[in-house]
Amino acid sequence: METQSEATQSEAAAARVVRGRNRIRTGESGGPDARAEIQRVALDLFIEEGYDKTSLREIAEKLGVTKAALYYHFPTKDDIVSSLIEQRIAAVDALLDWAESEPRDTALRLRFIERYSVLHDEFAHENVIRFFERNQTLVNTLPAGKRMREQMLRVFALLCDPEESLAQQLRRAMALFSIHASWFLLRERPGTPEERRAAALEVASELMSSADEHGISPKPDEPPTDHSDD
Repeated sequence: METQSEATQSEAAAARVVRGRNRIRTGESGGPDARAEIQRVALDLFIEEGYDKTSLREIAEKLGVTKAALYYHFPTKDDIVSSLIEQRIAAVDALLDWAESEPRDTALRLRFIERYSVLHDEFAHENVIRFFERNQTLVNTLPAGKRMREQMLRVFALLCDPEESLAQQLRRAMALFSIHASWFLLRERPGTPEERRAAALEVASELMSSADEHGISPKPDEPPTDHSDD
C-alpha cells in the first residue's frame, strides 16, 4: 500500500512532467527566449503552409509543447504577428525619440537613415519579409499594423520639410524607401547584407544631397516673386 509520503512524491513527479511538457524549449529558461522561439517556428509554418491553413495546434506540436503553453504566450495567431510588428514599432520609436531631440538638418537626417538601416537589418529576417509580402491585407487590418503606418508618417515628418516642393519631399521619402528596396530588390543578388546596406545608404545619401541642392522651392500654387522692377 502506498504511503502518504510516496503519494506526495508521485504527485510532485507528475507535476514536474506536466511543467516540462509546458515549457518552450529554447536552451534558455523563460520569457523573451520562449516568445522568440514561438515566433520563429510560427513564421516557418506560416511560410510553408500559409497563414490561414496553420493552426495553433500545429505550432504547439512543432514546438513540442501543449496548446496551453502556447496560449500562455500567444492566445491567437494574430497575437504572434502583432508581436513582431510591436517589436519593430518599439525600436523605431526609440530611434525617433532620439532624432526629434536633435536639431533637424541634413546631418541628422543622414544619421537617422543610417541608424534606421541597421535597425531594419536586425528585424528584416527572411521569413518576416516574405510573410509581410504575402499577407499585406492581414498586416494592414491589425491594430499593430495601423500603428506602424502611423509611425511611418512620423518618420516622414522628420525627414521632409513641408515648405519644400513636392519633388524635394519625394526625394527625401525615397531616401528612406531605398533601405526597404535593398531587401526587396537585391536580396537575391550576389552580395552580403553589409554590401546591400552600403548600396542603399549610398543611394539615400545622393537623394538627400539632391534635395538639399535644390533648396526650398516655390510650391505649384505659389509662383516666384517678380523682382524685375527693383
